[in-house]
Amino acid sequence: MIVHLIDGTYELFRHFYGQRRFNQGKDKPLGAVAGVLHSVLEMIETGATHIGVATDHVIESFRNELWPDYKTGEGIESALQAQFHPLEEALTAMGVAVWPMIELEADDGLASAARLAAEDPRVEKVCIWANDKDLAQCVRGDRVVQIIRKGMQIRNADGVRAKFGVEPTLIPDFLALVGDAQDGYPGIPGIGQTTAAALLNRHGPIESFPDGVLGAQRERAMLFKTLATLRTEAPLFADVNELEWRGPTAAFSDWPQRMADDRIQARCDKAGAARSATILSGKLTMAKDDG
Repeated sequence: MIVHLIDGTYELFRHFYGQRRFNQGKDKPLGAVAGVLHSVLEMIETGATHIGVATDHVIESFRNELWPDYKTGEGIESALQAQFHPLEEALTAMGVAVWPMIELEADDGLASAARLAAEDPRVEKVCIWANDKDLAQCVRGDRVVQIIRKGMQIRNADGVRAKFGVEPTLIPDFLALVGDAQDGYPGIPGIGQTTAAALLNRHGPIESFPDGVLGAQRERAMLFKTLATLRTEAPLFADVNELEWRGPTAAFSDWPQRMADDRIQARCDKAGAARSATILSGKLTMAKDDG
């Protein structure tokens, strides 16, 4: 099986601002939620069977206690923020596995889910649908890959090395040195991407750097590495089959009207019917082979 892991917060932002180009600022109260659900259904229509979505139930996490300038929810438009929790509820009603993150971030949820899925021998590939640079640390060969929405680029381990100049496992060290403006930490002064990659390829992780390389900045670099290192220990599921989409729940019947979306119920029903037909076809094939 192929497991698809989705950054729900990013998808919500993507649809919210994508719709802004056409709605002239007249945001539908749950328009971005509907957009994310349509994206998930499109994946199901094209063959995805096992899907999990991680969301930022709140923007702040334990990292805000470590670094005061780490990203917060300040500045998020109220029309967008009001759709955070409804997204989780709507996805759950549609029968999709959802992991709302509180102490951890959505990226930590994706990293944890990727680890759990990759440990299962039944899983052929794990696809992480997220743009954040820090998720490149989760990539493993061709088995765990990151899919960048822009251009639908599939980034395997070779792709990570081509993009950043280092192995996936060194991405936290790389980001610690160069910084991550999106997350709110600046990196080490005077070290750009080329220098960071050269240092890491020469010495290995920051812990292995000779004392004189970073000097007084070593402690700060280690702090930034802690910020950049995704947590993988969240117990999100016990069995990968918990991620299998089996169609919408009864609670979904109210959502098309709530989202003012007339198309989504029919699309959901069609996807469910196609899934049932695929399962039946597989059972018939197995029975024929046994016979």
